[in-house]
Amino acid sequence: MISELSSSEPRTTPPRSLRRAYRVLVVVFVADLMDMLDSTVANLAGPSIRADLGGDETTLQWVLASYTVTFALGLVTAGRLGDLVGRRRLFLIGMAGFTLASLACGLAPGVGWLITARAVQGLFGSVMIPQGFALLTVVFPPDKLRQAFVPFGPIMGLASVGGPILAGWLLHVNPFGSEWRSIFLINVPIGIAAWLLSWRYLPRHTGEDRNARLDITGVTLLTLASAMLIIPLVEGRELGWPTWTYVMMAGSVVALALFVISERRSTHPVIAPSLFRKRSFVVGLIIVAGFFAAQNGFLLAFNLLLQLGLHWSPMDSGLALIPWALGSAVGVGLAGAVLVAKRGRATLQLGLGCAAVGLIALCWTIVSWRDDLTAMTLTPALLAIGFGTGLVGVPIFEYVLGDSTTAEVGTGSGMLNAVQQFASAIGFAALGTVFFAKANHGTYDNAGVLVSALAAALFLITLLLVGLLPKQPRSN
Repeated sequence: MISELSSSEPRTTPPRSLRRAYRVLVVVFVADLMDMLDSTVANLAGPSIRADLGGDETTLQWVLASYTVTFALGLVTAGRLGDLVGRRRLFLIGMAGFTLASLACGLAPGVGWLITARAVQGLFGSVMIPQGFALLTVVFPPDKLRQAFVPFGPIMGLASVGGPILAGWLLHVNPFGSEWRSIFLINVPIGIAAWLLSWRYLPRHTGEDRNARLDITGVTLLTLASAMLIIPLVEGRELGWPTWTYVMMAGSVVALALFVISERRSTHPVIAPSLFRKRSFVVGLIIVAGFFAAQNGFLLAFNLLLQLGLHWSPMDSGLALIPWALGSAVGVGLAGAVLVAKRGRATLQLGLGCAAVGLIALCWTIVSWRDDLTAMTLTPALLAIGFGTGLVGVPIFEYVLGDSTTAEVGTGSGMLNAVQQFASAIGFAALGTVFFAKANHGTYDNAGVLVSALAAALFLITLLLVGLLPKQPRSN
């Protein structure tokens, strides 16, 4: 089937088949939305979780990082597993496991249980997501495939901000007295419905490559590199940065270098080598890493500032992000309708620049108002940040995946998701550590200013890298 899709001959699809393809798109979209929301809702619920279950400051970082790290690591092998086990079967297994892990999160009696359940949830999510992207390449004809992928970038960007807003609303409504547990339990009915739809509509013959093999060495080295970076970033500050934390971070670089060497020699590499010969893919991934590390690390610190520093309720903290969401919606619409087609690379530069200016304006707002901060005083800066991040969401996904062949889309999209999740985990760990270090030796507002400034600097660095991209994203 993949070879058929790669053919130069156009393929026509009967209307009935196309309707079925769009039903598959809805199922895949719901799965992606569940993943994105779950990677962000704990941002806002963190203080409530800590108040209920106990734990130290690193607990909040682990609740977030345990999900994103296992998700990213699972993505590395999930594409190959789809070939070995079957994409439909693995998607159903992933959806079922994700739903059950969400239930386990909602029933967690302690911090250890919750962190473990979050890790399992991320692992099953990683099993599910790549199969969905690969299935889309099977059910859609080539002339409709790009159209099917277009909504994912902007919608996922909006979901990253919508997650905390949803969490704030659920914590305020407190359905059945479930408090913070509702942010996980809401996945259960959605997951059951999505699983039934998946069973009904996902194709049974999906063109797997039964000759695929897992690169165990590559996966092991990448897992080591990730663990040796995330663990010291999360635990280092609390333990006073002992020598082993620096040794582990240095070891992470060595493990990553060995992974690259292993990939070049492997007959079944984790990542298609052809992708790394495409400048848009490589530079685009670096920009994705910087963008999501800055955005999601900042969102964690911003929610901590509002709830721990200013003692806002989760609901008020969630509502404070509405200007960001509105600005993001406008940016997404403008980028998708006008700017990307006409300006391409300039859209990314405008978005990153606007987001950086918004963060600098936020620093000024925090310093000027401090304990008298209100949602109204935060609105202008958050609108600017949201508008900027919205502009980035559409073109960056097109730059990373637009030059991929149909056969590379599965690997490319999996790598894109993995980098996004790894970057988020690093953002949570690094900027969260900076925030708590500054808050414990100063004030929460100063901590918020420092993290905002660092996030702005990261946006500006990624803005400089945009110049390495072609003026317009390609589209195969």
